[in-house]
Amino acid sequence: MSTAIVGSAAFAEAGDPGAALREAARRARRRRTGLLWLCRVLVPVVVLGSWQWLTEIGVVDKFFFGQPSGVWQSLVDLFTQGTAFGSIWTNLGVTVTEAVYGFLLGMASGIVLGLLLGQNRFLSDVLSPYIKLLNSIPRIILGSIFIVAFGLGTFPKMLLAAVLVFFIVFFNAFQGVREVDPNLVANVKVLGASPMQVARHVTIPSALTWIIASLHTAFGFAIIGALVAEVLGAQHGIGLIITQAQGQFDMDTVFASMLLVGVVTLIAEFVLSLVERRLLSWRPPSRSESQPT
Repeated sequence: MSTAIVGSAAFAEAGDPGAALREAARRARRRRTGLLWLCRVLVPVVVLGSWQWLTEIGVVDKFFFGQPSGVWQSLVDLFTQGTAFGSIWTNLGVTVTEAVYGFLLGMASGIVLGLLLGQNRFLSDVLSPYIKLLNSIPRIILGSIFIVAFGLGTFPKMLLAAVLVFFIVFFNAFQGVREVDPNLVANVKVLGASPMQVARHVTIPSALTWIIASLHTAFGFAIIGALVAEVLGAQHGIGLIITQAQGQFDMDTVFASMLLVGVVTLIAEFVLSLVERRLLSWRPPSRSESQPT
């Protein structure tokens, strides 16, 4: 009994090697996180500082490229004085609404058609030339057609955003279904699974990684679609503000509007990352996710 107590005390004095390793790993992670955020802060400081300095000394013409101090003042003016088309919140809300509706419409149609054609090779062979033909049409032409056909409201902007999103999501969903292991599908069918059960438990989960990955890019294209349609013709929206500022050679307002769009896109990216972690919580982490570089 006394020998066991002495041994336990000696082990306690020596410490737990595993605990020391874990503490060292935590310190390494904290150092990496601190360095990561330091570099993230330094990047805009260096870029904006260089931009401001080069415009001040005349190497870069601020008439054509603006300058950070002017962009900041334009942001202040947009939020305090508004625009000729209403408050900045109204215009930003219009653009975001068009992009979100277009994103949802394009995502839903892209997923459904991608899964359907991915599982039905005959139907895929029939429609493939027409899908490629539609994908080859320049988007700005489609935007013009939508504006002429449906007017200056929200609907044509939503349609153009949906078109841009559709093809990204469709091709990823289609390829995701085609990448499913055919032996796995055959084994599930042998066990008596119906086509619906195969799709629910095998095909869709396997393609989900491809689909979610496409959404990160797709929302940016939804914003682009809404902005392009607003540039072609609109009554409200950030694209309309950019068009007016461009006509007046007000590059500070152009960059300020671009910054607002970038912030909205980053927020959407954060939300999509949360959705991805929730939907793909069953997936084991990849090496890039589990091992920081």
